[in-house]
This record gives sequence, structure tokens and C-alpha cells, in this order.
Amino acid sequence: MKIHDWHTGPYPARVRIAVAEKGLHSQVTFVSVNLRKGEHKRPEFLAKNYSGTLPVLELEDGTFIAECTAITEYLDSLVGSPTLTGTTPREKGVIHMMSRRAELEVLDAISVYFHHATPGLGPDVELYQNPDWGLRQRDRALRGMRYFDEVLRRQPFVAGEAFSMADISLIGGLIFAELVKLPVPAECDALEAWYARMQERPSVRNRLTLSDPAEAPV
Repeated sequence: MKIHDWHTGPYPARVRIAVAEKGLHSQVTFVSVNLRKGEHKRPEFLAKNYSGTLPVLELEDGTFIAECTAITEYLDSLVGSPTLTGTTPREKGVIHMMSRRAELEVLDAISVYFHHATPGLGPDVELYQNPDWGLRQRDRALRGMRYFDEVLRRQPFVAGEAFSMADISLIGGLIFAELVKLPVPAECDALEAWYARMQERPSVRNRLTLSDPAEAPV
């Protein structure tokens, strides 16, 4: 398998974490797509993913799977029992719901803030910006952080008692927050404590080294 991504990207981080959690790093080759040079918007990449977004999973039969949730679900079904997407109908539903909330309320909101209210990827890539919309989405992300802080005061993981795709989605959001220097609200100590625990997981701590198989976590 090939994964087309950019090693520091918050969305690619989600798939890299899933790869490590499932122990699939030896089966994956990472192909770098330079975001700052706009390589993800060029025709040769758009042929792989119409949306022009990263990451993209390329299978040996030539199939391309985009969207982090879809890629994670595929990877989770490859080896062993699904551990990231749930095993029962209830688990699957709750995990999908909370993962989607992490996307909408934190990760995607920060993405809009980055692309519209900051220099983003630079003038060669950011051809249209709406700063007011970006700032509104920044505020939405902060509200989302407060929501997840409340959730994590009641339970150890985003979707309940076990690490899942929902945690991975929220981790991606907080990685993005760090990149754009958007601090977590000071009162969100449960969220901060959860994130500190997540950073201790080898899959999160070593995600950048997956580009080099010799340095991949075991």
C-alpha cells in the first residue's frame, strides 16, 4: 500500500496513528506530497483525489481511498478484530458520531481558520481568503474544545472506555491547534490531561518517523 501525505499534516497524522495502532507500518510506503508547494492541487494529484486533500491511500489494484475516516475504517479491517472503529453496532455508532464531532467542531474548524484568517499555505496556494469566516471558525473550535473537555471529565476516552478513531480525530485537531498556535482554553484541564496521555502513546509520539521504515515504532 502507498499513503500519499505530508508528514507534519494534522489530517495525515490521523492515518499515521491508525497505521501504527494496527501495526501496519511494514506494509505501507509513504509518498510525500508537498502542501506548501501546492502539489496537492496539481492535475497529477487531482487524478488520485478529486478533492485535492491529503491523505490518500493507494491500493495495489490501483484503487484510491481518500478521507481519513474511510482510510481508517479500511486499515482497521485489515488485521485482527476492529479496534478503532468499534465491534458492536452501538460502539460503531458512538465512535462514528464522536469522530465526526471532533472533525466538525475542532479539526475542520481550525482548518478553516488556518486557510482564511492566517497566511495559511501562502499566496500561491491560498487563492481566496475570508478572514471573518476564519475567525468565526476559530471561535467554533474553542467552543468545541470546551465541549470535549466536558466529555473527558466523564470518561477516559472520547467515545467511552477505549481508545478509538474518535480519539484519533480529536488528536488531529489538537495537533492542528499547536501548528497554528491556537491555545486550548485555560479551563479545559480535562482535555489537556487527556491530550498529555495521548502523546505518550507510541502511535502518536512516533508518527513522524513512519516515513522512514527503519525508524518505525514496533
